[in-house]
Amino acid sequence: MITQRPKGTQDWYGKNMHIRTVIEKKARELCKRYNIHEVITPVFEHTVLFQRGVGETTDVVQKEMYTFNDKGDRSITLKPEGTAGAMRAYLENNMYAESQPTKLFYVTPAFRYEQPQSGRLRQHHQFGVEFVGSKSPLAEVEIITLLNTFINDLGLKDAKLHINSIGCANCRKTYNNALLDFLKKHESELCETCRERMQKNPLRVIDCKVPSCKEIVEKAPRTIEYLDEECKEHFEELQSLLTALNIPFEIDTGIVRGLDYYTKTVFEFVNSEGFTLCGGGRYDGLIHEIDEKQDIPSVGFGIGLERILYFLEKEGVELEKEPDIDLYVGILGKEAKIEAYKIVKKLRDAGLVVETDYMDRSVKAQMKYANKIGALKTIIIGENEIKEDKVTIKDMANHEQTEVKLSDIVNVMLNN
Repeated sequence: MITQRPKGTQDWYGKNMHIRTVIEKKARELCKRYNIHEVITPVFEHTVLFQRGVGETTDVVQKEMYTFNDKGDRSITLKPEGTAGAMRAYLENNMYAESQPTKLFYVTPAFRYEQPQSGRLRQHHQFGVEFVGSKSPLAEVEIITLLNTFINDLGLKDAKLHINSIGCANCRKTYNNALLDFLKKHESELCETCRERMQKNPLRVIDCKVPSCKEIVEKAPRTIEYLDEECKEHFEELQSLLTALNIPFEIDTGIVRGLDYYTKTVFEFVNSEGFTLCGGGRYDGLIHEIDEKQDIPSVGFGIGLERILYFLEKEGVELEKEPDIDLYVGILGKEAKIEAYKIVKKLRDAGLVVETDYMDRSVKAQMKYANKIGALKTIIIGENEIKEDKVTIKDMANHEQTEVKLSDIVNVMLNN
């Protein structure tokens, strides 16, 4: 059926489109306060960017990417997340040559081939921030503070910060050996994917969603037990800063995040049922993976717009409504059309939300329509109103009527 959208996608219109617009507006206004600048990257990139940046052992790369060869026989992938493309843009456009740090945000579509579920679609949309150039825990605090403010601004109450440290490349070696020793004892009980993962990247097993694997890894060694001095100090400073800022958090050693590029800090905002709203962390090695000549630290997060809508609905939160229609201009008679529409344009140019008749309805039908669309006030313009320069404004709530000069309608409406 041609008129049916593909599985895992949705059309944006009506109430949901308005909510999405409000969410994006809040995100952009907040980023402006934090001096974070918008970046727009292509919807598709060379596949190798995600293989190297996201990680070949991840579910995203192994199972979920929309990859195809273009007419030039180049392997192209629809972006599964926003970070790798933003980092590629940072490098390609020599942003590192400017004063650091560089702070970027994006609102982008992302594509993952997975089973659609609540708040997660095959084409979804992410609001993300990348903070590039700083090794300080203040960089993590900056984006966590922004996220915490954003969540509060949306009116969400049930989303608590969970943090963990997965260490750097140095302490990860020791940890991976300990984890591998543990996993080998349970190898026969693990799913096929985890048996494969444990040889290439044991940490990925911690992130497995298969219930039997989750039960096994609950007793596995934790990264936090194997941190070197630098990583330990970094994590302790982060906790001190969050405490000083009165941002409540919980240390959750089960968080490792699903992408290979994370180092040190990882975090999620999770509700009381254990459902994740968003996540992010530090990825100091990502830029080096993309360009071996560069070694620049970075921190970031991504939050799905569809996931936000799910949380808003779950908590029963209502965002600001669409603006009211200030005035409906009814048209009486064919001859009045041009003059009536001139007045509609003047009112709109003055900043008012105005609607009128395009369907050649009767006056009675026009008033019924004005009531249906929630117009606050109405006027009817016909030949007599134009000749006599007077019109009656009707308040649709209390049915009061006021006669004013038609030539003065803009001033009257602006001052009422």
